[in-house]
Amino acid sequence: MSMRLFRPEALKPPRDFVAPVLPVDRPVWLEIGAGVGMHALTCARQNPEIQLYAIERTAEKFSKFLNSYQADPITNLQPIHADALPWVVHGLPPQSIAKLFILYPNPEPKNPAQRWLNMPFFGFLLSRLQDGAEIVLASNIPAYLDEAEQQAREVWQLPVTRHAVSADVAGAGRTHFEVKYLARGEPCGELRMVKPVGYAMAFDAGIQS
Repeated sequence: MSMRLFRPEALKPPRDFVAPVLPVDRPVWLEIGAGVGMHALTCARQNPEIQLYAIERTAEKFSKFLNSYQADPITNLQPIHADALPWVVHGLPPQSIAKLFILYPNPEPKNPAQRWLNMPFFGFLLSRLQDGAEIVLASNIPAYLDEAEQQAREVWQLPVTRHAVSADVAGAGRTHFEVKYLARGEPCGELRMVKPVGYAMAFDAGIQS
């Protein structure tokens, strides 16, 4: 699959954008497409030693996420209402993220070029990950995971493992989608990719606002 060139300089910052001040004393994790925040809230509570930034673009979902967060604030979680692409471009320096979650993204059935590992932006996103950082991508669509796994190996040259997600596995039910799919008996799965040490990208110098 051929990809167009990604031009980060063409993306304007999100509305009312405030660049995050990333902590230097703890690992920084990122969740893209956090939805109503079910995974982000649990993950931050279970991992107090990290800082988690959780991005959700949809206003309705983010409102529910923010309400849950404000009802019981967690100091190591920062909910972000923004489109992930410009926020990442203008908010994150190279080699800053230790772990990335993309859980049950839109499968884009009518526009495969917009799937995460098919987008040229994914290369920029990789440049924001530290060496050894892990990417967790989950879906209930086997064909989506098949394609993503192939892209990870052949296009992005990433080590990748694939795991089934079942209701009887500890930690299952991370998002409301995962809870729903597992309850219906759908075949949920995940890919775990690792950015190799010394992995070089054209975007490593980066741009920031």
